[in-house]
Amino acid sequence: MRFATPGNWLWKPSGTVRVWVAIADHFEPRYQRPSHQQSRARVQLWRDEWPRISRLCCDSQDRPARYSFFFPAEEYAPELVEPLAEMHRDGLAEVEIHYHHEGETETEFCRVMGQFAQTLNREHGLLRMHGGKPAFGFIHGNWALDNSLPGGRWCGLNNEITLLGLLGCYADFTMPSGDSPSQARMVNRVYWAKDDPLRPKSYDRGVPVRPGDTPAGELLMIPGPFGRRRPTDLRWPQWIIRERYPERGELASYDRPTPERVRYWLHLAPRIGNDIFLKLFAHGAQERHSAVLLGPDGDLVRTYRWIAEECRRRRWDYTFASTWEIFQRIEEIRIQGR
Repeated sequence: MRFATPGNWLWKPSGTVRVWVAIADHFEPRYQRPSHQQSRARVQLWRDEWPRISRLCCDSQDRPARYSFFFPAEEYAPELVEPLAEMHRDGLAEVEIHYHHEGETETEFCRVMGQFAQTLNREHGLLRMHGGKPAFGFIHGNWALDNSLPGGRWCGLNNEITLLGLLGCYADFTMPSGDSPSQARMVNRVYWAKDDPLRPKSYDRGVPVRPGDTPAGELLMIPGPFGRRRPTDLRWPQWIIRERYPERGELASYDRPTPERVRYWLHLAPRIGNDIFLKLFAHGAQERHSAVLLGPDGDLVRTYRWIAEECRRRRWDYTFASTWEIFQRIEEIRIQGR
């Protein structure tokens, strides 16, 4: 298993540092096939709670926090997406694409993904048009991006990276996957993945994004922080558990945020120039997680507060962004060279 490279210890910014924080939620209201009433209740809870939390958690520009819901294509129902779209129209959230699949042909994959992107755009006013089609961020279900699990489980397409680029995917946010075989060797870097359609897991290595560079692959990879658990982390007292469950930026009932984790995230997070890109993730539709994430003193509020406090201590600017806004900033650096 690969862990953090030492490069971030040596990072020396040359001007004002800005931290971009996004939470990419694998938002699955139909997790474990509940009743439709329970699925709707899971969505409504976020519709009720997130606007209040967002306005409690303003960044250094005094903007309310944005949240990114990656909604599964196979779970689509208009009444489950529309409450999220309402928060998008209020400027508090984005909706992107999550997808669990197995054994599909290229044609079937492209049909489902393309139709879902069009539905989000036409029926709910979500996503952005680019090149005549909706542009979307992507998270692969079960972390099986580009057929990366043994035996092709939960995927089956060695050319998935190429297909995503053709469909309009602006960036992938699947990684890190931790102890899964799908975990990329390329860690804590924003990079370009170049597809090899004859082999799975083409994103395992790539070309880091640098200011002023041109694209060097079919798909932009924006991973979250990934590193070995630190010995002083008392949440995981047994060394064997720390080895088994590395730090990967998850917010969960079994992995609660702490000020120490915040500092470690900021150390591990990818950097381009003076910008730090911190992508965290959650499975917020599940009751066991929403119970600790939401509320005026829940883990989301605490996470944003501790990040703000740490950034102020270091005299860094901080933006509580959506995944789309992180992508926009990366593109600005890449194109303008700063």
